This record gives sequence, C-alpha cells and structure tokens, in this order.
Amino acid sequence: MNRHDSIASRRRFLRLATAAPLAGVLASGAARAQTLVTETDPQAVALGYKADAAKAPARKDAQAHCANCSFYTGKAGAADGPCAIFPGKLVHAKGWCSAWAKKA
Repeated sequence: MNRHDSIASRRRFLRLATAAPLAGVLASGAARAQTLVTETDPQAVALGYKADAAKAPARKDAQAHCANCSFYTGKAGAADGPCAIFPGKLVHAKGWCSAWAKKA
C-alpha cells in the first residue's frame, strides 16, 4: 500500500465513522417527533401552551399561532409539526405558547 492509498483509506474510514452515528441521531430524532405535546406537559405548562391558540389567555396578538412562529418547522398546511421549543415532540399548528416569535 502506498502513501496515497493509505491517506484515502483513512479519509474513507473517517467519513464512514462520522456519518454512521449522525444517521442514527437523525433517525432517532425523527422517530421521537411523533408525540404531540400535551397542555399538561411541564414545559408546556411553564410556557402557557394551548393546543388551540384562541384559548390562550396570555396571547395578545390574535394572529399568533404555532404555524406562523419562527420555532415551528412543520410543513405549511399540516395539522401539526415539530417545534424547536419542544424537541422531539409535535405541536398543533393552531396552538400557541409564550415563546411565540413571528416568523420572518
């Protein structure tokens, strides 16, 4: 084996060694994101999360809801989607919490 082959083998090994754990993390994150946040979840209670934004007494902006929040990463028109505030869980698109920030 010459020096060039040795470097190429090390690079391939490093690429595979770092890609495999990352793929596992991404797959497990997607699998965990199936659970909907409940209004009784401790973090949801702390943030005043409501599955129906109209029932959130702390909400000041009548147009504010999860689907137009910068933390919401669900698809447009979906009933629910992932939220960066509640990692590994889904929130209702029509929901609201006090972490709401208008999507740019």
